[in-house]
Amino acid sequence: MNADLLNLPMTRRASTLRFEGRILYLLDDAEQMRAQLEKGARLDLSDELRAKLRDQISTDEITPAYICYFHDETLGDFPYLGLRATNRVTGEAESPVTRRSVRNGGFVCSVAGKRRGKGSSREQSPYAELMAGIQVVVGESIERIYNENCQNLGILTTTDFDLIRRIESGEEIRLAEFTEGTDEITRQIIEFGGLFEFNVARLQGQVTVPTPASLAEQQPTGRPMTLGEKIFASHWVVDAAEDDVGVPAVAPGEAGFFRTDIRFSHEYVTPMSAIFFEQKVGQDAKVVDPDSVLFFRDHLTFLSKVMSQERIEEGLLEVANELEAKQRDFAEKQGIRLYGELMGQQLGSEAICHSKILEEYAEPGMLVIGTDSHTPHAGAIGCVAFGVGTTAIFNSWITKDVRASVPVSFKVVIDGTPAANVTAKDYMLEILRHPYIREGHAIGQIIEYAGPAVEALSVDERATMTNMAAEVGAFTGIIDADDKTVDFLVNERGMDRARAVGLIDGMQSDPGAEYVKVIELDASQVRPMVALPGDPGNGVLIDELESPVRIDIAYAGSCTAGKKEDMDMYARVFSEANERSGLTVHPDVDCFIQCGSVEVREYCRERGYLDLFERVGASFIEPGCGACIAAGPGITRVEEEVSVSSQNRNFPGRSGPGQLYLVSPYSVVASALAGHVTKWEPGVEIEPLSPRKLATV
Repeated sequence: MNADLLNLPMTRRASTLRFEGRILYLLDDAEQMRAQLEKGARLDLSDELRAKLRDQISTDEITPAYICYFHDETLGDFPYLGLRATNRVTGEAESPVTRRSVRNGGFVCSVAGKRRGKGSSREQSPYAELMAGIQVVVGESIERIYNENCQNLGILTTTDFDLIRRIESGEEIRLAEFTEGTDEITRQIIEFGGLFEFNVARLQGQVTVPTPASLAEQQPTGRPMTLGEKIFASHWVVDAAEDDVGVPAVAPGEAGFFRTDIRFSHEYVTPMSAIFFEQKVGQDAKVVDPDSVLFFRDHLTFLSKVMSQERIEEGLLEVANELEAKQRDFAEKQGIRLYGELMGQQLGSEAICHSKILEEYAEPGMLVIGTDSHTPHAGAIGCVAFGVGTTAIFNSWITKDVRASVPVSFKVVIDGTPAANVTAKDYMLEILRHPYIREGHAIGQIIEYAGPAVEALSVDERATMTNMAAEVGAFTGIIDADDKTVDFLVNERGMDRARAVGLIDGMQSDPGAEYVKVIELDASQVRPMVALPGDPGNGVLIDELESPVRIDIAYAGSCTAGKKEDMDMYARVFSEANERSGLTVHPDVDCFIQCGSVEVREYCRERGYLDLFERVGASFIEPGCGACIAAGPGITRVEEEVSVSSQNRNFPGRSGPGQLYLVSPYSVVASALAGHVTKWEPGVEIEPLSPRKLATV
C-alpha cells in the first residue's frame, strides 16, 4: 500500500446541494431533442413528455464504441452521440445529438425512461456525461453496472422524478435524498463523492464498513443459501489489515467488500484505469498481487481493417492505437500477464478475455471481476463472475477487493428435452423476451439456471447462458458445479480429477434457498429463435418471420459463440449441406467465422474445420471482439445492409449502422447458406434464395 494514501485529506460532500443548470430530457422525438440542444428550449415534465422518454438506452448509445478510444476529459464532447430518436414527421430514426452539443448546452441533469445504461460496462459513458457537465442522472430504472459507475465517479443517480423540478429551480436538496434506500457502503461512497475517495477514507479508518448480520448472531448461520450467496460469504473481507476473509453466511442486501480471486481488463479500459492509478496513487505505485491480474488486447485488434478513411483522417486510429501502447507499457511496468496480439502478419488476438478466463483460470467457488459486462461467462462452472467499471478495477489494484451488495437471486428452471436444432442461445432469446426481463425486474439480480435441460448442456453451452446474463441486466449468471464441471476441468485443463471433485464440493445451491422469482420453461416447446434488430429482447420464432429477410453478412463467433462446441455446430451444418447438396455460402453473403482463442483455432485445425470453412466459402478469422463493437470484420457498412449473427447483443450501432439479427450457431450458418434468416433442421435440405448480385467473371 502506498503510504501517501494514508495522508490524503478526505472530506464528505455537503449535506445539502444546489444545482445550477438545465434539464436534458432524452426523448424519442428528434425535433424536441434538437430544440433542447440547439435552441435552448426548456421543457416541462408533463405526462405527455414523460411518455416520450427513451427506454432501453444502452451505453452503446451514450458513447458509441469509437468514442471510447478517448480516455480523458475529451469524452465530454460526445455523450449521447449514438442516441436514436424518431422523426415524428417521417417516422425515421435519427441521431439528433452532435459533438459538444450537450457540453455547450449548460445541462446539469439528464432524464431517461426504463433500463437506462444497459449493455456494456464501459465507464466512458458516465465519464463523458460528467465531463459534459451532467451531475445528476435520472431514470425510471437504472442498470446495475452503469449505476455503480456513476456512483464511483461521483455522479448522483435517482429514480425519483419529483427531484427534477427542484433541480431545475435551484432548490436546496438534501444529499440524503440521493442515498435513500442504498446500502451503507453505497451511501458513504456517494457522500465522499466517489469510490476512490471512500476507499482512502476506509484505509484511514474514517468510515464504517458494516458487518454481516451472521457475524452479529442476528441470523442463523445454517440458513439455506444460493450458490451465489455461498461464494459471497466465503469472500467477505472481515478485516483487510489482518487478511481476515470469510463469514458463515450472508443474506441479500448485505453490503461489504469481497476478496477477488481474478481481476482482468482489456485495452478499452486498462489505460483509463492505469491513468487513474498513476494520478491518484503514484507513478511508482505497485498493483497488489499482480499474479492474479490479467490484461487482454482483444477488442481493437482488427480496427485498422474496418475504420473509415474519414475517421482515420480525424486521427481516431492513432488515438485507438494509444490504448494498446498504454496497456502494454503498464503491464510491463507492473509485471502483469498480457494476452496480446498474434505475432507475424496475421491480425488477431491470443484470446478474447472471457474465453481465456474460462479456458484456463476460473474455478468453482471463485470470485472473478472484469471490466466487461460479459464477465459472467465464467459462471458456467459455478463461480461468481461479474463486470465492473474503470474506477472499480483500479481500486481493486490497490486493495484486491471489490464492493458489492449481495444481490437477490431468481431462478430459471428448464425442463424437458429440446429439439436437435435448439441451443442455449435459443433458450436465452426465449428468456430475454419474458416480461420479467423486458420490464427491468431482473436488473442487478443473480440469474441462476437450473433444471434437467440445463444439466444436459456442456460447459461451453452453459457459458452462452451465463455470458448473456449481461443482456438480462442481471448482476451475474451462475450454474451449479457438477460432474460435467469436473469433466471440463479434467479434460480441458488437465486438472487432477481428485482436485476437481474437491473443488465442486458444496458449490451448489442449498435446498430451500430463497429466490424472488422462479421462471419455468419447457425445452420441448422452445424453437429456433431470432432477435429482431435493436435489442436482444426482441425475440420471435424464426418460423414467425412474415417473409424471407435477405442478408448481406453472416457473422459466426464472439465470446458467446466462439467456443469449441460452437465450432462443432458451424461445421455440422456446413458439412451436412455441402455433402448432401453441394451448398456453399450464398453468393450474396459474406460469411465470417471467428474463434475465441488460439486454442479453439487449433481445435478447428485438428478436426479439419478450417479446410471445411474454406471449401464452403466462409472466411475464418483469428480471435477478437471486433464485430461486436463495430471494430472488425462482420460489421455492416451502411444502414441498408443486413447481418445475422450468433453474438450476444444487437443494440443500435453495435455492429455497424445496418440491421442486425441475432440467432443461434446453427441458424447463422443455415442463413449464410440460404441467403436469408432461417433455421437449420437435421436432414432437411436448405433452399437458397436466388442470387440478387451479378456473378463476377
